[in-house]
Amino acid sequence: MSSNTIAQPALAETWHDLRGPAAALGFGLLLLGGLFQAEIEAAVRIWNTSTAYNHCFLVIPIAGYLVWDRREALRGLTAHPLPWAALLALPLAAVWLIAERLGIMEGRQLVLITLVQVLVLAVLGWRAWWVLSGPLLYLYFLVPFGEFMVPKLQDVTTVFVRHGLDLLQIPAYIDGYVIEIPEGTFFIAEACAGLRFLIASIAFGCLYALMMYRSPGRRAAFIAVSIVIPVIANGLRALGIVWLGHVIGSAQAAAADHIIYGWIFFSIVILLLILVGLPFRQDDHPEAPPLHDRAPVAAPLRGALIAALALALLAAAGPGTAQAIDRGAAAGQTALRPFDLGPACRTVSSHAEPSPIEGGQLLVQRIACGDMTLELRVARFSPRSTAAPLLAARRRLTRTESADEAMIATTRGAGDAPPQWRVVQVSEPAFAIASALWVDGQPAGAGLAMRLRMAWHSLAGGLLSPVVVAVTPVVDWAALDVPAQRAAVSRLTEFLQADGTIGAQAQVASQATSQAQ
Repeated sequence: MSSNTIAQPALAETWHDLRGPAAALGFGLLLLGGLFQAEIEAAVRIWNTSTAYNHCFLVIPIAGYLVWDRREALRGLTAHPLPWAALLALPLAAVWLIAERLGIMEGRQLVLITLVQVLVLAVLGWRAWWVLSGPLLYLYFLVPFGEFMVPKLQDVTTVFVRHGLDLLQIPAYIDGYVIEIPEGTFFIAEACAGLRFLIASIAFGCLYALMMYRSPGRRAAFIAVSIVIPVIANGLRALGIVWLGHVIGSAQAAAADHIIYGWIFFSIVILLLILVGLPFRQDDHPEAPPLHDRAPVAAPLRGALIAALALALLAAAGPGTAQAIDRGAAAGQTALRPFDLGPACRTVSSHAEPSPIEGGQLLVQRIACGDMTLELRVARFSPRSTAAPLLAARRRLTRTESADEAMIATTRGAGDAPPQWRVVQVSEPAFAIASALWVDGQPAGAGLAMRLRMAWHSLAGGLLSPVVVAVTPVVDWAALDVPAQRAAVSRLTEFLQADGTIGAQAQVASQATSQAQ
């Protein structure tokens, strides 16, 4: 009874001492939220549309619980604002501007979370940040980060399947991510790469480590295990689905509910992780220092407000510079003209539509090539555009922003500078579409080199407009069975491989600008 009697007044007094700095902290968070609204909206949109990041909605409640779990360590804590720490916002603003020019939204979001860390440090002081470091660092899981790992994860999963089928003596032909066995064909799609399992496992591993361990070594070891195990488990899951298709004699039946199988398998893996980690637990709460050793109570509201305001003003240098560059790069462009694909194809219809991304132009053209009808969607942007709107337009035009179950392949077209087409096939709802990019009038990938080139043009000016083209067969996909859908995709791929006119017309479209350089 006596310990509880002492603890409760101590916690109440701690909150009383921190009310002013907490208000300043809330003020600073509101300022950062207003400055970086685009980053927050982009993150929430991905949380809502991608099953790989649905768990992000739980991050803030979990961080709040972790703060409550550390309430004894907060007893007697007083704020000691460090206004000079707001200067750290200047290099962070520079990093944000680099990420913005490169079109890397995850980089911008990581900078925002880092600014939150600096805000807490500047307003509450070093000791308070250290006590709250676990919950604060957990906030990095708010960033939907990791898409760049998907190709490597697909490679790892394919290796597991290849060697597993050899051990099981199941005959198979493997070409890239396509796996053919006598009973049917499987495809290691992006959703099969295991990113959703990996991200969720890391988030769980960090939470478990923070709650169950006090030793940095044990925490690091458990987090490392939570990274390695889901990668191995996903490879075994994919192998199990192919093996099941072999056993029951139908690849389609085995793969029908593979996501459900995956989550069941993942739940078992998490349970095993918990059981493995339990014997090494250190979840006893450390005793709070005696109250008489606490620093004198202070109410540094003015210093806390100055720190919050200074950090927000310095952080605004990044978005402010980007807006100034964009205002100076406003471009006037001639209207997009329909593509002329030669005598083998005729235009059925063409019309302009509102651009899927602000600052661009969009032309929709339907063409008939023999007995095949295709729809072209051509988006063009200012020569001083960054990579972000170009890649966002590609995602919108190909309708892959919320498509977890997409099968993606690449193929090259014909011509002197053949475009690299990205062919996407989605099963639910059924459709297939191919897209390609042109930067500086030449076919381009979506890698760092293209981003750097467009970032430079956004600053120094460019002569040619970036263009994205999407092509899809005009068919009733819902009425086609699986073999007919594959045949339609094959015809689309064959057309793109043989055609050289779309690339030539995209180069013409990239030159049609009236911007004065």
